[in-house]
Amino acid sequence: MTQPTLQHGDYTGLGEAYSRYRAAYAENVLTALLALAGKPAAEIDAVDVGAGTGIWTRMLARAGCRSVIAVEPNNEMRRFGAADSADLAIEWHAGSGEATGLPDACCDFLTMASSFHWVDFKRGTRELHRVLRHGGRFVALWNPRLIKDNPLLLEIEDHLHSLKPGMTRVSSGHSGITERLSDMLRASPWFDDVIYIEGQHHASLLQEQYLGAWRSANDIQVQLGAEKFAEFINYVGKRISDLPTIETTYLTRAWAVRRS
Repeated sequence: MTQPTLQHGDYTGLGEAYSRYRAAYAENVLTALLALAGKPAAEIDAVDVGAGTGIWTRMLARAGCRSVIAVEPNNEMRRFGAADSADLAIEWHAGSGEATGLPDACCDFLTMASSFHWVDFKRGTRELHRVLRHGGRFVALWNPRLIKDNPLLLEIEDHLHSLKPGMTRVSSGHSGITERLSDMLRASPWFDDVIYIEGQHHASLLQEQYLGAWRSANDIQVQLGAEKFAEFINYVGKRISDLPTIETTYLTRAWAVRRS
């Protein structure tokens, strides 16, 4: 049976890899962001939109937020997320950045982790403004790898681009919307007080984890196509075959704004 062609932003078929292999975000960035709320975590009602399998959502819950709601449009991602967070008090709902399905002014802290690039900016910011309470904070954040000082990771990245010259990363926290996000948020009528925060954290990934993280990347698979993506994964597997771990540094990048 022919497999359906993967579409940009559709993570159907990637839920398990995302759940098992995607890295967490920097804890110090979470601490700094929650401090912007101006109240203890135990008094914060948080919503995570585009929650995926709940990697960031669980961090919010474990930080002690009073309530945490996860909003995710993809059924498979939501199913894995609910299973992964079964031990935490997180409510899971179907919805998107443009249509969360949540009531007006229901939260103090609203986040989109590695997902805001899929949202129509004007429609999305209007919806997020509606859901936030006055003075509440919206945060868009990403968790890209830092590869510039790692020869192995640079080599793998170069091989990726040799398979698809001119590839444009949609979901990378180093490109796309992040290149102009500060200016876009400053120009928005819905928010003010734009603050940028970043923090690094290190991970030693097993071969399975490193390959699994690549397999969870939607935009790469869409642009390469199934055949070239399989070629890429085969190349990476051979390149790291003699390494016990792949040392990786992540840079959590966050843009926080206040509801006007």
